[in-house]
Amino acid sequence: MLILRNISRPFGSLNQLRPCSPFRENCWNLSSKLDAKGDCFVASASRNCSTSSPADSAKGTVLNRSPAQYEQGQSPEPKIREYFYFIDHQGQLFLDDARVKNFITCFKDKKFLAFFFRRLKQNSFEHYKDSFPYLSPCGVERNFVRCDDRPIVFTHIIPDPDEPTGPGLLSCNFTGDAVTVKFEPEKVCMLPISGRIYHPAPRKTGGVGLIKSSIAIDISTCLEFGEKGEYSPPTHFTWMGKRYTLTNEVLDLMTDSEKSELEDR
Repeated sequence: MLILRNISRPFGSLNQLRPCSPFRENCWNLSSKLDAKGDCFVASASRNCSTSSPADSAKGTVLNRSPAQYEQGQSPEPKIREYFYFIDHQGQLFLDDARVKNFITCFKDKKFLAFFFRRLKQNSFEHYKDSFPYLSPCGVERNFVRCDDRPIVFTHIIPDPDEPTGPGLLSCNFTGDAVTVKFEPEKVCMLPISGRIYHPAPRKTGGVGLIKSSIAIDISTCLEFGEKGEYSPPTHFTWMGKRYTLTNEVLDLMTDSEKSELEDR
C-alpha cells in the first residue's frame, strides 16, 4: 500500500493555515435587505453591469460569458425577470457577463450568498437548460446559473456546534455557517487525473460538491492509495486521528468524462 502521509489535522489548525478571506464591499453595492413582497434579495445597483477598469483587467481572469443569447434583467413574460450567473471552481459567484472574474468582481455579501445558494437547484425550465443547468429562483426572478465544475463548492471546514468533537461541517460558497453540509470523511473522493476532491452535496444540485483547491491541498496529505497507487481513487483517509475506509460512492454521480479517468487504470 502506498501512503502519501498518514497524518491528522483538526480543522482548528487547518483554519489557521487557510483563514477565511476578509470580505470587502461588493463591487455591485448589494444592499442587505429583503424584498418584503417577494422575499427576494435585492441589489441597490444594476446587475447588468459588465464593465471593468484596466487595472482590474490586468489583475483578473478574463472569462467568456456563455454563448447563450440573453440580456441581464430581461423580461420574457409579464412580471418575470431573468438574470444569469457563473460559479468558478473556487466557489465564487459572478454575473455571467462580467468580463473580468476575480475576487474584486465576485459577490461577497454573505446574506445574499446564503439566500442565493439555499435556493439553488437544477434548472427545470427547458430554455437555457443546456447553457445554464442550475437555477436559484427568487419570487418573480429566475436566476440561471452555470459553473466551471460544480455549483456547490466547499470553501471552509468549520466546527459543528452540535458535535464539537466530530469531523465538522463543510461551508458552501463563502456563506460561513449559513449554508453547510455535514462533513463525512469516508465519502471524500479524489479523481486521479485532475486531482480534484469531491464530497456529497444536496441532491437538488446534483448530489456532488467540489472541495476548494486550497482545502483539498491540505486534506490530500491525509489520503492513502491502494495497490494501484495514484492511478485510482484513494482508498483511505485519516481525519482527526481516525482512519476511514473511503466509499467513493460519489463516483456514481460523476459525468461520463470524469468517469473516463478511471477507465483502463
